[in-house]
Amino acid sequence: MERAEMLAYCLAKPGAWLDQPWEGDEVVKVGSRIFAFLGNGAGNPTVGIKCGATREVADEWLHRYPDDASVMAYIGRSGWNTLRLDGGIDGEELTEAVDASYDMVVAKLPKRERPTA
Repeated sequence: MERAEMLAYCLAKPGAWLDQPWEGDEVVKVGSRIFAFLGNGAGNPTVGIKCGATREVADEWLHRYPDDASVMAYIGRSGWNTLRLDGGIDGEELTEAVDASYDMVVAKLPKRERPTA
């Protein structure tokens, strides 16, 4: 999957919007919270997403895709992983993972910040 395809997929989610909280790094948010980290586009294309409510649940990705999944720096302990877009994880599984990340983040938003659509 190409980075541009993943970005478009993320931005198509209800209430999603693009932000650059750090110089050159792009993230996609819903409400005030990030649900996908897309970085700056340099190097291998990746997406950082919430892969589970706990580190133990998110570790399933590491076991299934040891070459294409890694624990995200700083927030990995909270269930966030980095997944390679151009590796062995197929596009459908990547989009399902983004859907799950989005749903977990939306569920934690205050009701006033949740998208209506």
